[in-house]
Amino acid sequence: MSIIEMNKNTKFLNLREKDPFLERERQRYENPLPSREWVIDILEQEGVPLKIAALAQKLSITDAEYEFFERRIKAMARDGQVLINRRGAVCVADKLALVKCRIEAHKDGFGFAVPLTPTGEGDFVLYERQMRGLMHGDIVTVRPGGIDRRGRREGQVLDIVERAQKQVVGRYYIERGVAILDPEDQRLTQSIILEPASLTEMNPQSGQVVVAEIVSYPDAHRPAVAKLIEVLGDYADSGMEIEIAVRKHQLPYIFSEACMQAAENIPDHVQAKDWDEDRVDLRDLPLVTIDGETARDFDDAVYAEKIGRNFRLVVAIADVSHYVRPDDAIDKDAQERATSVYFPRRVIPMLPERLSNGICSLNPDVERLCMVCDMVVTYAGNIKEYKFYPAVMRSKARLTYTQVWEWLEKGGDYPHKQPIETLYKLFKILQKKRHQRGAVEFESLETQMMFDDNGKIERIVPVVRNDAHKLIEECMLAANVCAAEFLLKNKHSALFRNHLGPTPEKLATLREQLGLLGLHLGGGDNPAPKDYAKLAEQFSSRPDSELLQVMMLRSMQQAVYEPDNKGHFGLAYEAYTHFTSPIRRYPDLTVHRAIKAVLKQKKYTPKSWQALGVHTSFCERRADDASRDVENWLKTYYMRDKVGEVFGGRISGMANFGIFVTLDDIHIEGMVHISDLGEDYFNFRPEIMAIEGERSGVRFGMGDRVVVKVARADLDTSKIDLTLISGGEKSNKRGKKPSDKAAKSAKGNNSRSHATVKAKAKGKSSDAKHGGKPSAAKSKRRGKKKH
Repeated sequence: MSIIEMNKNTKFLNLREKDPFLERERQRYENPLPSREWVIDILEQEGVPLKIAALAQKLSITDAEYEFFERRIKAMARDGQVLINRRGAVCVADKLALVKCRIEAHKDGFGFAVPLTPTGEGDFVLYERQMRGLMHGDIVTVRPGGIDRRGRREGQVLDIVERAQKQVVGRYYIERGVAILDPEDQRLTQSIILEPASLTEMNPQSGQVVVAEIVSYPDAHRPAVAKLIEVLGDYADSGMEIEIAVRKHQLPYIFSEACMQAAENIPDHVQAKDWDEDRVDLRDLPLVTIDGETARDFDDAVYAEKIGRNFRLVVAIADVSHYVRPDDAIDKDAQERATSVYFPRRVIPMLPERLSNGICSLNPDVERLCMVCDMVVTYAGNIKEYKFYPAVMRSKARLTYTQVWEWLEKGGDYPHKQPIETLYKLFKILQKKRHQRGAVEFESLETQMMFDDNGKIERIVPVVRNDAHKLIEECMLAANVCAAEFLLKNKHSALFRNHLGPTPEKLATLREQLGLLGLHLGGGDNPAPKDYAKLAEQFSSRPDSELLQVMMLRSMQQAVYEPDNKGHFGLAYEAYTHFTSPIRRYPDLTVHRAIKAVLKQKKYTPKSWQALGVHTSFCERRADDASRDVENWLKTYYMRDKVGEVFGGRISGMANFGIFVTLDDIHIEGMVHISDLGEDYFNFRPEIMAIEGERSGVRFGMGDRVVVKVARADLDTSKIDLTLISGGEKSNKRGKKPSDKAAKSAKGNNSRSHATVKAKAKGKSSDAKHGGKPSAAKSKRRGKKKH
C-alpha cells in the first residue's frame, strides 16, 4: 500500500472516530455504525449529494458493514432525515426544504399531499399526472413549488417513503381475459391486476368481494399487481358492509397474540396489591353511571352534593392506565387502533373485551380502580378548585339516560333521588355558564337503526337527546377542562384537543354566503365563539338551519389532537383535553398517564407527542369515515324494498345537479336529479341557495316541502335516487333570466351544461350524478358536535 493510500485511510478512520455520538452508538451496538447525526453533518460539510457507496468510503465502512450501513441510510430516508434521489444520491432533507406528507387521493384522479406536521401553510395540490404511481395514504417527501391559478400550493413528490396500501378489498371481475380487482375505496382510482396463480386456488366468482395483497405497486406506466388472499363472499351477504369497511379503511380488527395473552393475565377483580398509599377509598360514595341502553362499557361515574352555596362534583373515570402500561403488548395494539370504532350491531374496541367490558368497566356493585377529578363548582358555575387522585370505587347503579330523565320529569320518589337532583341543579348552572361563555350550540338529528332477529333493519328512529344526556356531557366537559388546566399549570406535555376558529379565507367565504341569505356574523376579522353563538340563534327557527350549521362548521378548522394548547373555539375554552374516555380513546389514556406522572413528580414522555397527535387525529377521522360508509350502505339496502313508494320530505341540500331530500319518518336522504324537476331549464343559483326554472319561475329552496318517489337504491354507490311528484313554489320574478352573478356562479360550478339540464332528458343515466356531495348538502355526521 502506498503512503498516499495509508494517509487517506488514516483520514477516513479519523473522520469516523470524530463522530460526536460515537459513545452513544457503542452503548447501543456491539459494532457501531456512524450515527445518523454524523452522517447528516458529513453530507452538509460536503455540500453536494453523495451516492451511498461514496458516503460509505468517506466513513470507512467495511465490506462486512456495507449492507447494514445501506439499511441505516434507507431508514433515515423513511424517517425524512435524508432523501435518496432518482439518481441514487443521498441528499440532506433540510437543504431541500422537503416536507413529509400523506397522500389524500380524490376519486376524480387528482389529490393532495397533507403535511404530517402542520405548518399553517396548507396542503400541496397534486394533479392527475403527478398522482400516477401514488396511492391514497402513501407517505411521501414533497419539495414545495409555486402557487397555481386557484391559489393552491403546488409541490413535487420526490420520493415515496412508505406505502400505505398493503391489502386492498374490492370486487373481482374478468375484463378482456384479464382478472382485475375493482377497489371499494374510490380514492384508489385504478383497477389492480390479479395474479392468475392465486385465482386458481381461491376460485372466486365474478362480482364477489375479495381481498388481495399488493405484490408490485403502480408507476407512471403500469398498474399495480396483487395476489388474491381472501374471498369474502357476495356483496349483499349479511354483515358484508362491515367486512368491507374494516378492510377498505385498514382498521386493525384482530388483536395480536401478545396483546390477548397479556389481557388474559390481568385479573378480573381488584386485588390488594393494586392499592397503594395514594389511592383514595371512595367505595362508600354513591357514584352512579348514566349511559345509553345499549352501552356495554362504562368508563365514567358521577356524584354531586351541595356544600353551602357551592357544589361538589366528583367525576370518576376508569383507571385504564393502571392495567395498560406504556409500550406493553396491550398498549401497542391500543395505540395502533387509537380509538374504538362503532358500527350498527358491531364494535371494534380499542382494548380487549376482558378490559373494556371487564376490569376497566365501572360495572355496578363491584370494586373498580379509577382516576378522579374532584371539583368545587360555585353557584355561578365557576370551578373554584379541583384535585386529581387515584381511587377505588364501587358504582351504586347502572342508570340510563331515558330512566334518569323520566325520574326528573315525573318527580316523586325514586332511587338515588338526592344526588341525581343535585346533579340536575348543577347541570342547569353549568349550562347557563356555557351560554354566557358563548359556546357554539349545534343540534342535529341523530338516528338509530333497529334490527330484527335476522339482522334486517326494521325501522330507523330518531335519537332524542334529553337533559340527562346533556347533564353527563357538562360533567365530562368540566373534568376535561380541569385536566387541561392541571397539565398546563404543572408544565407537563400532553395531547390537547384543539379546535381553531375560521381562517381568513374561510371567514370571507362564510360572510359572503351569509350576506346572500340576509344573515350577519359579528366580530369583524376575528369573530369570537359568542359571535357564532349569536348567529346560530338568528337562524335556529329557519327551515335551512341544518344547512347553515354545516356552513358554520366548515368555516372553522377541524378539531385535532396536538401537544401545544391552542384552545377550543367551538366550546369557548382557552384549554381543553380529553380525560373522560380512556377505554375507547388513546389520547385520554395518555392524559391519565401525564396526570399520574405529575402527581408522582415524574414525567411521562412517549416517543413523540407530535407524531402521536397526528396519528390519533388520523385514526379518529378514519373511524368516522368507516362508520359513515356502513350506515350509508345499510340505509341504501333498507331502501331497496321501498323502490316505487312515495314519501314526503324536506329539501336538505342542493347542488348544480339536483336537490337532496330527507324523507319523513325514516330520516334517509336521497337525490332528485335536476332533470326530474319539471318541464323547464333549471338553474342552480348558489347566491340564494335555490334551484329555479328559467320560464316557469318555479323555485326549490332549502327546507321546502316536497313529495317524491323512490326510483333506485344503488348498493354499489350507496346512493338513493328519487323522482319528484310535487313541490316547488312560483318565484315572484317569473321567467327572469339568472342574474350575471348567478350565471357566473353557475359557470364556476362546472359550466352551464351541468347547472342547466332540460327536464325532458329523463332517459339519461344517473350513474354519475353523485360525484361528490356539495357544500350545500346536509352532512349529519359532520354537523354532529364532537368535542
